[in-house]
Amino acid sequence: MRSALAALILFASPALLAQNAVTAGRFLAQHPTLHNLGFQWAISGDENRNAQVSVQYRAAGESSWRNALPMLRIGGENVGRDAENLHYTVPHGFAGSILNLQPGTEYECRFTMTDPDGVSGPATQSVKVRTRTEPQPFSGGRTLHVYPPDFTGKRQEPAFTGLMEAYYGAGLGDWSVVRERRAQPGDVILVHAGLYRPERLNYVDPLAAPFDGTFTLTLKGTAERPITIKSAGDGEAIFDGAGNHILFDVMASAHHIFDGLTFRNTDVAILAGKKEVLGAAALTVKNCRFEGIGFGVWTEYAGSSDFYIADNLFLGRDDRFRLIGWTGPRWGNIGPYPSHLLTSYYAIKVYGPGHVVAHNAIAYFHDAIGISTYGTPEPDPERQASSIDIYNNDIHMSNDDFIEADGGVHNIRVYQNRGVNAFHGGYSSQPIFGGPVYFFRNLLYHVQSGVAFKLDARPAGLFMYHNTIIGEQAVRSPTGNVHWRNNLFLGRDTPGRGIMYWANATEQYSTDYNGFRPNRGVEQQFLWMAPSQPGQRLYQSARDSWRSFKTLAEFQAATGQEQHGREVDFDIFESMTPPDPGKRHAVYHSMDLNFRLRANSRAIDAGVALPTINDDFSGAAPDLGALELGRPEPHYGPRWLTWKPFYR
Repeated sequence: MRSALAALILFASPALLAQNAVTAGRFLAQHPTLHNLGFQWAISGDENRNAQVSVQYRAAGESSWRNALPMLRIGGENVGRDAENLHYTVPHGFAGSILNLQPGTEYECRFTMTDPDGVSGPATQSVKVRTRTEPQPFSGGRTLHVYPPDFTGKRQEPAFTGLMEAYYGAGLGDWSVVRERRAQPGDVILVHAGLYRPERLNYVDPLAAPFDGTFTLTLKGTAERPITIKSAGDGEAIFDGAGNHILFDVMASAHHIFDGLTFRNTDVAILAGKKEVLGAAALTVKNCRFEGIGFGVWTEYAGSSDFYIADNLFLGRDDRFRLIGWTGPRWGNIGPYPSHLLTSYYAIKVYGPGHVVAHNAIAYFHDAIGISTYGTPEPDPERQASSIDIYNNDIHMSNDDFIEADGGVHNIRVYQNRGVNAFHGGYSSQPIFGGPVYFFRNLLYHVQSGVAFKLDARPAGLFMYHNTIIGEQAVRSPTGNVHWRNNLFLGRDTPGRGIMYWANATEQYSTDYNGFRPNRGVEQQFLWMAPSQPGQRLYQSARDSWRSFKTLAEFQAATGQEQHGREVDFDIFESMTPPDPGKRHAVYHSMDLNFRLRANSRAIDAGVALPTINDDFSGAAPDLGALELGRPEPHYGPRWLTWKPFYR
């Protein structure tokens, strides 16, 4: 019997080894952004998940290689939500980003796959990729001058009344669709100061947008010769929708730049794509002002790519003086409320690859910035929400969340954002289809629900690095492949709520080098859920799956996690007072808050080195939280904005 069993084991060993050995498949460099590069590497085998991919890079012409974060091993996680019939199994492979690069620079990138069980196929990939630069008008194109209908001064030639006359050569009435003198790639359309408000109930509207008041732009620029629609710089150029639904429809456009304009009084300022219909490519919106709108810039189209939405001010129509939740009595009624004031949805929402959303100031929306939840990712990587950057945005007063990475697939980077006042959640991943998503160096203050990171619909593949959270991480939804390092979580003494919950659906997880300030008077401070057997999956948050701990020391001893974690208090900051959890609708202002660390506090030099994340740390080791002592603070919001947009 023993000899037969031994023979069976001997016979099976090659097959088992073959399954544990890794076979390298297709390697893909994703759309580059200004500061980051993303990559995917498909594999088969590696059932014991011990393969690794190390990453090195250098600027073209440099001799020395630098280390980047290793790629994340993904695959096998079940993502989705039953209520929406969404069920997705993440394909096996590796994915990862090289972070914090310089714009307009070519980089050599080297990826090395290793596995103790063996590697089949090319074990090394080397590619050269150039980061993008900020889109700019073409310097050699025509300059077309646009004036409002009531302008009476001297005009610069060639001169046009309204944008549509310059863009299409359109006329009045039925002749507004006769487009015999179209703008050309490389043209710069300068919009001079004044009010551009369609007379949409006028058959011969002088702005050529009768009935719906919508400016529909369909022309195609090129990367080298974009079509630019820009303020002339002689005063504010205002496009006013007069209460219409869509002000600009650019779904069929390519390589357009909107610069320095004001959009107001409309439901949707710039519609850039609808799911399974059509979407813009390479749209740039910068240095603009949006006010009194329901939606700022919006695409749900998988083929939309390479947007650059930066340095804009978005002011929605929701309450400016009370934080209002959106799910009814659960969040605490404040009495009868005029529903017409709860009419702003997102400032920015995108889908597709290669988008950059940076340095925007956003207030008074349901959500500030989002990726379309979308559903099951398209099979074509060119039509997935991948390689997207959301950084240095300043967010105030969201009825739901600050930033939603929901629907992201691979290499989503959410970093150096500041969020103050949200009711439902802070930074959301609901869901993520494999990842990685990098949340790093974000600030959060006053999220009433206690959901700093909304991890719902079984997201998979997240790195949580160097975030400063004034509040709790009280989320019970199971997640897969989530890793926490160098964060600060400081509780508000919320009654009955612990400071940190970890709900691990799979065996792939880690948490260490984080700082926690427990809530006073709470017994269950640290809650932990994780598989107890190899191969087990916990996709439901069952009560009997949870273990609770009163102190960090108890948690460390029982789980082996957070061996370098520590408890901290508000004295780690130069000056910081937590929000009052009992004042559900209170409003706080970022300019009153000081997130800087105090020298010699317990958060200083308490972190771990993470290549490309904290290479510039100033002491013996990186500090905990978003701001490193002795390093300048990031600039949140538009770089042209010198006044305080959200201050009382």
